[in-house]
Parts: sequence; structure tokens; C-alpha cells
Amino acid sequence: MSLNYDELSYIASSANREAVMETLQDGPATPSTIADETDRDIAHISRALQELKKKGHVELLVSEDVRKGRFYGLTEQGAMLAGDLSEVNTGR
Repeated sequence: MSLNYDELSYIASSANREAVMETLQDGPATPSTIADETDRDIAHISRALQELKKKGHVELLVSEDVRKGRFYGLTEQGAMLAGDLSEVNTGR
């Protein structure tokens, strides 16, 4: 399967989107956990999550009604892109 460079470019054009994708490769996480692990502002992480969710790369794993402790995870497409992003970034 060929790499989707348009989507990889979209993710790589934002350090926050890239950080979210890399962090979620390890498993589902809350915005505050991602912010803490990446040393980024939670507002920027929340925005990146919403952008990636809109693109279909990330999904909310709890009900939309939940306001705190919202877990996000990669979709199947997102997991493939995260793996491709790692390969491109490491030159493998």
C-alpha cells in the first residue's frame, strides 16, 4: 500500500497534531495525559484532537456527554498513518 502523503503532510504540518498521533500510538489517552507527556498546552492538544477527529484519524472512545476524562484513540486509518509517519520520520 502506498503512503498517503497528503494526510501525512497535514499531520506533520502541526507539531501538536504530530505529538497527538505519536502519543496515541501507545494506546488511548485523555487530553491532559497527552499534554503532560508531550509538555504541551492542553488547549493546543484539545484543538489538535478535534482537528484529527474531524479528519477521521482519532475517535472519542466515551460518550459525547462525558466532559472530563475523555479518552481518545486512533482509528484504524489513524493507526496506519501514525505508523507511516514514524517510518517517514525515522527514514525506514
